[in-house]
Amino acid sequence: MRQLDLQEYLSSEHCLSASELRVLLEAGSLGLSVAPTPDEGMYVLKPESTVGAVEVGQLSVLIRPKIGIPQLVSLACYAIGRVRFQETDFDFPEETALPDAIALLLTRAVRHAFSRGLLHGYRTEEEALYTVRGRIRFDDQIRRRFGIPLPVEVRYDEFTDDILPNQLVKAAVMRLGGMRLRSHEARVGLGWVAAMLDSVSLVEFPANDVPEVKFDRLNEHYRGVVTLARLVLRRGAYESGRGAVRAGGFLMDMNQVFQEFVTVALREALGVSERELCADKGMPRRVTLAEENRIRLEPDLSWWNGAVCTFVGDVKYKHIDGSVPNADLYQVLAYATALDLPGGLLVYAQDEREPATYTVRHSGKQLHVVALDISGTLKEVLLRVEELAAKVKALRDQARRMPYAA
Repeated sequence: MRQLDLQEYLSSEHCLSASELRVLLEAGSLGLSVAPTPDEGMYVLKPESTVGAVEVGQLSVLIRPKIGIPQLVSLACYAIGRVRFQETDFDFPEETALPDAIALLLTRAVRHAFSRGLLHGYRTEEEALYTVRGRIRFDDQIRRRFGIPLPVEVRYDEFTDDILPNQLVKAAVMRLGGMRLRSHEARVGLGWVAAMLDSVSLVEFPANDVPEVKFDRLNEHYRGVVTLARLVLRRGAYESGRGAVRAGGFLMDMNQVFQEFVTVALREALGVSERELCADKGMPRRVTLAEENRIRLEPDLSWWNGAVCTFVGDVKYKHIDGSVPNADLYQVLAYATALDLPGGLLVYAQDEREPATYTVRHSGKQLHVVALDISGTLKEVLLRVEELAAKVKALRDQARRMPYAA
């Protein structure tokens, strides 16, 4: 199998056969642009915001994130479960592919969590038994048995290791184990974890419906490994294709990772709940630009005081050459107009852009543009988020001083 090594947002030339070009074009949306060059058989490949590894046809495509795998995994896991890994947890080679890195990190997190023994918990079971255990379900007994005394319909709590946290870890391990990992250590580690979880049920969790685990003092030591497992199940699954061309692998959309991280980190820095600082789908009421509730809007960030919005913003993970795209400014202006706010905020994931403010003619609304540098350690990034939080709070205070604000 031939390997193509690419980097996020970086163009590179590669020689492709007719069959390789066909499978890249037919395998579905990989976030990869393919453009011909004057030289026959040579093509310019440019990934966008999708990173990871995928196998399509006889090609193994590796797309490396520009911020580095440790930074990417740290941001994603903080966004999902507020987990803070140590730098020593990422002591694998820099050239390690993303799925291999996740597998290595998951294995180490499992060893740490399982050092206290496999987590057990109570699970409610309902069965028909020939001995009474727990409580008899009289309604079911009468309805199903018609007065026959045995078997007895009962409900009882069983102390078992076949509980949700272990099921999530096993599902993630099996998902990663089904990929063609390059690291021998990663493959061996996943095999060990699978053996440890042999008695746990293998449950299929849809990517859009991975359940959360509530942590307390009894299972807090599982937070890291469960968060990694949920990351694999939510972000890592990829399978696509048309006709005979199939593609499978582990891909993460940096747009989603960045937006989710900024939202969660801002809530932590501001000390507010998700009911106050809302993501696009969590707003307390419908927001529309036009009269009669037409042209629905869903801003990435909005801060609410009951049913009144006091701040709006949008989060963009994109590579920008030159000025801010007009479309992004129009989008924030639409949000500010629909919510009757004095302005809005655009947050980019760029480290070279200086903050800017645009004042809109006639309306006086101000569109603020800032950049959040996500390179470096998680601790460094969270310190920068605190600076961003101060900007958000200042804009909210400005809106609350307006005469219409609640």
